[in-house]
Amino acid sequence: MSLVNGLPAHVLLVHFVVVLVPLTALALVVCAIWPEAARRLGVVLPLLALVTLVSVPLTSNAGEWLEGHVADNALVRRHAELGDGLLPWAGGLFVLAVVLWWKVGRTAASGAADATPRPATPVRAAAVVLSLVVAAGAVVDVYRIGDSGAKAAWHDGYSETASHGGDEG
Repeated sequence: MSLVNGLPAHVLLVHFVVVLVPLTALALVVCAIWPEAARRLGVVLPLLALVTLVSVPLTSNAGEWLEGHVADNALVRRHAELGDGLLPWAGGLFVLAVVLWWKVGRTAASGAADATPRPATPVRAAAVVLSLVVAAGAVVDVYRIGDSGAKAAWHDGYSETASHGGDEG
């Protein structure tokens, strides 16, 4: 996919990644910390993570097309390099979401989902910590990629003074 309605597809698809990665990360962490949320979300959590995972290479591929159609400079190259690192984070979100969904589903099916709170097991504590690490890594990576993309797109692309003669701020 290269163009959508005359615009580079990357410019449009990036919005999905910017929204879906933090949303998936937040949902994963909430479900890891609060199993009842995972039970309520059910299959929605891994489906959300799957859509997130699929959106990353679609956006990256559209970005590679765009990279070949803009002037070559260090800012564009840096953005492309950073963008290549998001797929493993999205993959981690997906794997953890599936494991969490599967584990919570098995626990609920076995009748272990009673009203009595149980202490955190080492496995559950590890799942929470791993979810926090992967979620934080994914969100930080999206921020870094987005920041580098904005710098690449807007570097020398605007004036600090208004072009229509009015001073609005």
